[in-house]
Amino acid sequence: MLTVASFNVNSIKARLPRLLDWLERRAPDVAVLQETKCTADSFPHLEIEAAGYRAAVVGQKTYNGVALLSRLPFEVSTEALPGDAADTQARYVEAVIDGRLRVGGLYLPNGNPLDSDKYTYKLAWMARLTAHAQGLVGDPLPTLLGGDYNVIPGPEDVHDPAAWRDDALFTLPTRKAFRGLLFQGWTDTLGGVGHRYTFWDYQRGAWSRDQGIRIDHLLLNPAAADRLEEAGIDRDERGRDKASDHVPVWCRLAL
Repeated sequence: MLTVASFNVNSIKARLPRLLDWLERRAPDVAVLQETKCTADSFPHLEIEAAGYRAAVVGQKTYNGVALLSRLPFEVSTEALPGDAADTQARYVEAVIDGRLRVGGLYLPNGNPLDSDKYTYKLAWMARLTAHAQGLVGDPLPTLLGGDYNVIPGPEDVHDPAAWRDDALFTLPTRKAFRGLLFQGWTDTLGGVGHRYTFWDYQRGAWSRDQGIRIDHLLLNPAAADRLEEAGIDRDERGRDKASDHVPVWCRLAL
């Protein structure tokens, strides 16, 4: 049995004590992190190794940044999403874990404001992800694509759909692109339930009012979905001292 999790830490330097505490309590076999906001050289490798994990880090100073932590041996297959050699933003890392599971950890662009190059980049990045995923969905090797997708899949995944109608996370083109990914045959481990939020803004009392959205997702190809035992959200992490605005999501696979 393997537990795989995703956690947008919103700065690993600011959130390291929270991350280490969560790793000890949840003890995932593999965890993908987003918004580490540091270079690979400044990543806290020693602290992560002391917690029992090796790390593959794709970083950049101040912004973005992803990492893959594993208690098991792994081989990195790519440190960038294919399709645009000129894209230098640190948003993707992929590895095969112990020969049993492929894990892609991603931080999809936010895309706001809509009338900017940021939204164009978001949709182009989603198209590249969909193209890459097409080559993985039918693989007999169980595969998981997890991370902060910055996509609210449907009205049931947001506290007030009308308030988010013109946001890049919830526009029709964004949701259509996400559905196109799912229609390849990927399983959204936390979808179809509603009111299972993974993000609450720091502003306007969003956490205390439970005004959240679901934007952190774990997608499984059929080979992995056949082995899905359980999936969940560590909601209580949002209420802890100096918490990230995201909470971890996780699933357990019979591997």
